[in-house]
Amino acid sequence: MDHKSKARHSRLAPIDDSMLTRESWKIFQIMAEFVEGFERLATIKPSVSVFGSARLAPDHPHYRLAVDISRTLSNAGFSVVSGGGPGIMEAANRGAFDGKSPSIGLNIQLPHEQSGNPYQDVSLSFRHFFSRKVMFVKYAAAYVVMPGGFGTLDELAEILTLVQTKKTRRIPIILVHEPFWRGLVEWFRDGLVAAGMIDADDLELFRILDTPEEILAAIFDHYEQRGFEPSAEEAEILLDL
Repeated sequence: MDHKSKARHSRLAPIDDSMLTRESWKIFQIMAEFVEGFERLATIKPSVSVFGSARLAPDHPHYRLAVDISRTLSNAGFSVVSGGGPGIMEAANRGAFDGKSPSIGLNIQLPHEQSGNPYQDVSLSFRHFFSRKVMFVKYAAAYVVMPGGFGTLDELAEILTLVQTKKTRRIPIILVHEPFWRGLVEWFRDGLVAAGMIDADDLELFRILDTPEEILAAIFDHYEQRGFEPSAEEAEILLDL
């Protein structure tokens, strides 16, 4: 090792035992979140995860549409999973709560915005986004993505990436309200596909629909020939989540 390399590596900080202890406890906290999530959500299948803005009031058209979509899904036998907070998350839980199937909230502890809504049959609280993300995916038969901000886009990108890379099974990914998503989809096509960063076939990983009836029909059409339970191969993939 030359003198320059020795000097560079000498600047590495020594191990801080107290920091390692804190990190070790954090690992146990994360494990506890996974264990509780797996135990409490294993029986909710089939379920649909619904995403959207936390900032929309109950009188907003998107909020009312999310209520209708979730009630339709719930009455058709799907548990509805949302982020457990206000806005579209509340609308999703509210519609499911009015329906026949369970309403599930996966709440996240945040300094601002997130407060649990009262329409949850099952409520889980997470400190870590990534363990919460696994719960959204692991038991979902479909994703319904309403208009939303960075958090909604994050969840959309997450599921598209997992399906594209075959790290999870192919499920219906449905974007709701075509005018909202039009610009993003055009950029996917004219930017990402044109530059060779995704394949044209990747645009078929999702659909854009506008009504509860269309959404329910699309989900049933997807599973008509195969049923909601994952195949043995898909089950192995889901074990890696």
